Amino acid sequence: MSQPEHNLNHKYTYKDCLKWPEQERWELIDGIPFNMTPAPSTEHQRLVLELALILKSGLMPAACSVFVSPFDVRLPLEAEEDAATSNVVQPDVVVICDPSKIDKKGCKGAPDLVIEITSPSTFRKDLTDKYSLYEKSGVKEYWIVYPDNKAITVYRLTDGKFGLPQVYTSEDTIIMGLFAHLSIELSRVFPTQS
Repeated sequence: MSQPEHNLNHKYTYKDCLKWPEQERWELIDGIPFNMTPAPSTEHQRLVLELALILKSGLMPAACSVFVSPFDVRLPLEAEEDAATSNVVQPDVVVICDPSKIDKKGCKGAPDLVIEITSPSTFRKDLTDKYSLYEKSGVKEYWIVYPDNKAITVYRLTDGKFGLPQVYTSEDTIIMGLFAHLSIELSRVFPTQS
């Protein structure tokens, strides 16, 4: 994840992002652009696919949709209009249960669940910038996946704040806070190498 060569004294908006080259992927956090163009690792992509498939199959009875990156999630704060929003992210996996938030451009408003898979280049941003953004935007559940440690940290929103983190390892089962009927055995997500 590189810092772009744009004017960092300027706060960018979603309207600006729409003018940037289509072959590049960008996120905006508080108006600061982050280039997402480098291809993710094979393990990163495997985890994205595995989690999305588990969620999609487990949510079949629910009226929820599962999307994977690249998928723009616009998080307008306060009374920001869509084009003026200074927060546009591309989480690795999102679950959205309010169909009115989904449009041709992606999602406008907080998804119910956001999953970010860390890498050395995104670690700090996932733990600080995105954590704060997702909390103040009202994301109900935020998962940070640590591929090297085979662990997932889960944050659940309570009274507008993320509660204490719950840490799960490859031997654990996550009972989802949003969907009590759905549990995920992490041995499926982090299989042991033979």
